[in-house]
Amino acid sequence: MDGTHSRQPMASALHRRPRRTEALIQVLLGLSGLITVLVTLGIVYELARGAWDFFRHPLWEETHRSLAAPVGPATPRFLLPTEGRELPEGSVLRVGDELVRVVAVEGETLVVERGIQGTGPAPHPAGTPLLLQSRVSVWAFLTGREWIPQLGRFGVLPLLTATLMVSLIAMAVALPLGLGIAIYLSEYASPRMRHLLKPLLEVLTGVPTVVYGYFALTWVTPGLRRLLGADTVGVYNMASAGLVVGVLVIPLVSSMSEDALRAVPDSLREAAYALGATRLETALQVVVPAAFSGLTAAFIVAISRAIGETMIVALAAGAGPRLTLNPFQAAETLTGHIVRISGGDLSYDSIDYRSIFALGLVLFTLTLGLNLLSQRVVAHFREEYR
Repeated sequence: MDGTHSRQPMASALHRRPRRTEALIQVLLGLSGLITVLVTLGIVYELARGAWDFFRHPLWEETHRSLAAPVGPATPRFLLPTEGRELPEGSVLRVGDELVRVVAVEGETLVVERGIQGTGPAPHPAGTPLLLQSRVSVWAFLTGREWIPQLGRFGVLPLLTATLMVSLIAMAVALPLGLGIAIYLSEYASPRMRHLLKPLLEVLTGVPTVVYGYFALTWVTPGLRRLLGADTVGVYNMASAGLVVGVLVIPLVSSMSEDALRAVPDSLREAAYALGATRLETALQVVVPAAFSGLTAAFIVAISRAIGETMIVALAAGAGPRLTLNPFQAAETLTGHIVRISGGDLSYDSIDYRSIFALGLVLFTLTLGLNLLSQRVVAHFREEYR
């Protein structure tokens, strides 16, 4: 009897109690993840819609042809001079404010359909120029070597080349320095020194990037011009922008790399010391290879950060799209061009403005590809220790 009564409180104590606070936190965390996914999908949707509008937006190209004789509002035939661009059947022409479609070509006479796409037929005097409607193709956009919107040339290669050049210079600075700092903090620094240095590194991430941009323009560029010559290094150049972007990315590389190195079990270090390895040999030949997946992920994330940097390249790299592999010349990156165009006086319905959505989609694709590559590398080289 006494034993039965003594077990009842124990059973009630083990009874599952409702945890409303924990359930509420779980719901909030799920909502946070859902909001993140929805925001990402919204960004992709807007970029894709803007890029679609860009590729469907009409371009008007010079045909070097004009009307050889005046035409009335109902005249279906246009007499043209003998010289000029070919105007095939089915092409759309702009004559003044009127759009017409070429139905047939009879020598130098065009048989046209008047007043299409919401425009009305109108009389046109002799000498009125004819403009040919075209659109930017995806292939021409990806492989074009010139970015001249005024002439209807939208080749992304100059902007993409400058972006990759600045990012490579930045990685040449950030990767060795960031990895060296991470190895020091993980393998050599005392706890007191680590607690002192890590906040100093974090200060670099808190500096506004516009300050870095002016630092590159007023200190790094003059230094390069004094060192290599003013004739070699331009006032605006990719080298100074890349060097300062590398400084900006160093804290990211060092922080993520240190986390990867400290995740390596101490048993590996102790085994290396037991075999007679020095601290440097242990760090470079044991710890770094064991943390390879985490280090690779840190490097790829840092490259993504460098590709997406805006203010430094906008201030220091230059403002003219140019296809060049010389890092000491001025060139405009994808982000720099987007900033310049979106902050100008362009009409929101112009093809120049719509081009920034296509460029933004290119940037998004680059960073997404790098992040997916990072996940694949981490999954492939991950090592588990027990």
